[in-house]
Amino acid sequence: MNNDVLDSHAFLNSPTLSPEAFEAAIRAVGVERYHDKHPFHKLLHGGKLNREQVRAWALNRYCYQEAVPRKDAAFMSRAHDRELRREWLHRIHDHDGLGEEAGGIERWLVLTDGLGLPRKYVISRRGALPATKFAVEAYVRFVVEQPLVVAVASSLTELFAPAIHRERIAGMLENYDFVDDHVMAYFKRRLSQAPRDADFALNYIKKNALSRAEQEACIDAVRFKCDVLWAQLDALHHAYVLPAVVPPGAFQLGQTFQ
Repeated sequence: MNNDVLDSHAFLNSPTLSPEAFEAAIRAVGVERYHDKHPFHKLLHGGKLNREQVRAWALNRYCYQEAVPRKDAAFMSRAHDRELRREWLHRIHDHDGLGEEAGGIERWLVLTDGLGLPRKYVISRRGALPATKFAVEAYVRFVVEQPLVVAVASSLTELFAPAIHRERIAGMLENYDFVDDHVMAYFKRRLSQAPRDADFALNYIKKNALSRAEQEACIDAVRFKCDVLWAQLDALHHAYVLPAVVPPGAFQLGQTFQ
């Protein structure tokens, strides 16, 4: 019997964590694994990248932004609890917009506009790194396939997001003359949206993860999501900083558009 099976059996026979211990275990994942520790993140926020490298980051990160409302719609399609759907629905509105509210994806496109990337090119995802696309689609698939409580837990990197957004806003405005308040609007809005979403998700898993095995699966879901975010920065660092070979078809530093 392998170690994973042994661990699973141990959890089945272990007492559940208290709500406080469960939350502490979730937060400990962020301390260990959140992508604010990645070298590419430090270069980006510290003003150590050139404009072309920042463009590559914004272009690839769009793939993640575009995937978020798709994973949320997939999640809602599986939820029979009407109140859960009502709560989750605003996440789609936050990204796709509703009525006069343009939404987060539009604000991200304002950022890529400001960096001189054609919208059609960004939206097509043609220039995104293969690893970026694989990582974000793995996240969508995870939410589609995992139990609802585990799928909810995978969103809990939002617990750690406000700090990284504040650092990003301050660092990029200070260090890059091609960045201004207008193009940083996405991150400013997430300063209020992310804590609201994280509070709901954290309370939900505390209430609905009823066994130690389910609690451990939720903690693993946060690790998985951290891995998704880390993998995206790994791909950027490998392709545009080390330097290394940019995959065929992906955005090239200095690429021009007609």
